[in-house]
Amino acid sequence: MELASPRHLVQGPETRPGAPSVVVAHRPASVGPAPARLVERGERESADDLAMAPRATRAEGAGSRMRPETPDRFRTCFERDLDRIQHSRPFRRLAGKCQVFIAPDDDHLRTRLTHAIEVAQVATSIARGAGLNVALTTAAALGHDCGHGPAGHASEEALSPFLAGGYHHAVYGADVVLAPLNLCAETLDAVRNHSWNRPAPVTPEGEVVSWADRIAYVCHDVEDAVDAGIVSTADLPAEVAEVVGTSRSRQLGAFIHALLATIADTGTVALRQPEADALAALRAFNYERIYLRPEAVEQARRVIRLLGSLTEWFVANPRAVGHEEEATAPGSPAAVEAAVRYVSGMTDRFALALAVEHLGWDPAALPRGA
Repeated sequence: MELASPRHLVQGPETRPGAPSVVVAHRPASVGPAPARLVERGERESADDLAMAPRATRAEGAGSRMRPETPDRFRTCFERDLDRIQHSRPFRRLAGKCQVFIAPDDDHLRTRLTHAIEVAQVATSIARGAGLNVALTTAAALGHDCGHGPAGHASEEALSPFLAGGYHHAVYGADVVLAPLNLCAETLDAVRNHSWNRPAPVTPEGEVVSWADRIAYVCHDVEDAVDAGIVSTADLPAEVAEVVGTSRSRQLGAFIHALLATIADTGTVALRQPEADALAALRAFNYERIYLRPEAVEQARRVIRLLGSLTEWFVANPRAVGHEEEATAPGSPAAVEAAVRYVSGMTDRFALALAVEHLGWDPAALPRGA
């Protein structure tokens, strides 16, 4: 919140004769003599082309989009994608969707939003060092989980029965959730294929996001579990502690530097064997001690039942989804589509509240925390 009004600056020595008065936030901050030279998109694209790795993805004009657009004067096509994602509602709703712990009392535990931000930091560090397209990498990293439903990965199992081919957060995010943003094909591909059980991304930037996602979540999920009193850093396997350390910051640094060294040595987005083995061991540890421990399995069972029942309720009551569904017939394919879109976009707390309101769930029986 701003408490003071900006000062007005009457034409000064750095402004052009006859130029109108301008307003400054503080004191005049000069960027050079007027008229200042602006760096437009085309010039930046040319400079980037010379600076990037040979097979990095180049930004060209408005980009390859489902609906053609006019190029921006200053921003590259992937910078526009990044801006659109950051300003979108699906991205903002990630703040209310859990990473591991459902609606926790501890505000410091990760959400899907903080996870996306950390993935972007890892991915950008790799892309910058490797001479790849940083804007494309950052956009895909921030948008990669926008298709996630509430209450973690269990939402995929809950929503899969309602869609032909099942519900995959990466595919749904690219093809449904982010579709209204008219993003570039390369950005959508990186989102759609960031999961390791999906086909390979078509760009090296997309492959970087895949690695960054795994590196970020295995490191920060351990840190959250330590803070929650579920595990201790002393429990980490020796093949993890001896190669990448026991703190999140040391682990991230080790993985990022190892990936960059591997890129330098091989020309391929890959991770050399010692760190790759450490990453696999850390992920296996997470599954055994965090994700699949009995308390977490029980919470996932409740999530699947709650979200499945909530989706069924909205299929039978499509008008409750919103005004645009008023003419949708209950139980119709259109009602199913609308219900999945609505429930998958919910934050954890909103979904839990609706389960109490519409389904009569006992608040004490709701999935929480652990």
